[in-house]
Amino acid sequence: MPELPEVEVVRRGLERHIVGASIASIDVLHPRAIRRHLLGAADLAGQLTGERIARADRRGKYLWLVLEPSAVALVVHLGMSGQMLVQPPEAVTERHLRIRARLDSGLDLRFVDQRTFGGWALAPLVDVDGSLIPDSVAHIARDPLDTRFDSAATVTVMRRKHTEIKRALLDQTVVSGIGNIYADEALWRAQIHGSRLTDRLAAAKLRELLSAAQEVMREALTQGGTSFDALYVNVNGESGYFDRSLSAYGREDRPCPRCGTAIRRERFMNRSSFSCPSCQPAPRRSPPRPPD
Repeated sequence: MPELPEVEVVRRGLERHIVGASIASIDVLHPRAIRRHLLGAADLAGQLTGERIARADRRGKYLWLVLEPSAVALVVHLGMSGQMLVQPPEAVTERHLRIRARLDSGLDLRFVDQRTFGGWALAPLVDVDGSLIPDSVAHIARDPLDTRFDSAATVTVMRRKHTEIKRALLDQTVVSGIGNIYADEALWRAQIHGSRLTDRLAAAKLRELLSAAQEVMREALTQGGTSFDALYVNVNGESGYFDRSLSAYGREDRPCPRCGTAIRRERFMNRSSFSCPSCQPAPRRSPPRPPD
């Protein structure tokens, strides 16, 4: 799944290429691409046609376009393979093109989605703590790159929980934008094993971890995000290359860049976690309580 840096790369591309343009027409080419818009394809096309794209916004992994004059949001779910491509209209039609928007600027905005887990939907904007966001995103916490992100408040929320720290990092209601890749990278930088409990970690250590998450995601942004295949691309169809700079994620049996110990892969929530057993020792497990 794309995480904050990959979504932000797409948002910046949309901001550069399509903000200010108006939507001349919409072609919905696959019904699953608008399944979250319960009123259907004709309603979506009717509401979008003639609207001006005023802004491209994001919170965590969630992306949306703010439309005028209706002042609603077009929420874009990228899913596992969604791409928002800006193309000249004469460009070859992509094999997995799901939605095409013709813009008055002479460009196409194309939603391409091989696995059809993503899609578009309209949502009203609501005020949440001084920010206008789609109501479908209202439950999502601010992300570490948000200018109004409150690290101290996030640490307080984490320390009130009794859960593994990696689970807390992935909980989008606690802190948004962090997925499996950047969780492992931030934990490696802060030298914390992902199974350590949030209420057992010092506040200073949790602040260090959140700072590490900010740092690694900013670095990823400068390299276009992390792309392991051709599915994760920017609006011009180009892949990011931060995968070359990863220190832990996906590096099983390769030497830790800090100490040289082989990186270990462990099962975690139907996926994998990667860590250094030397730099990030796992917590000791208490022995099971004997039966009465």
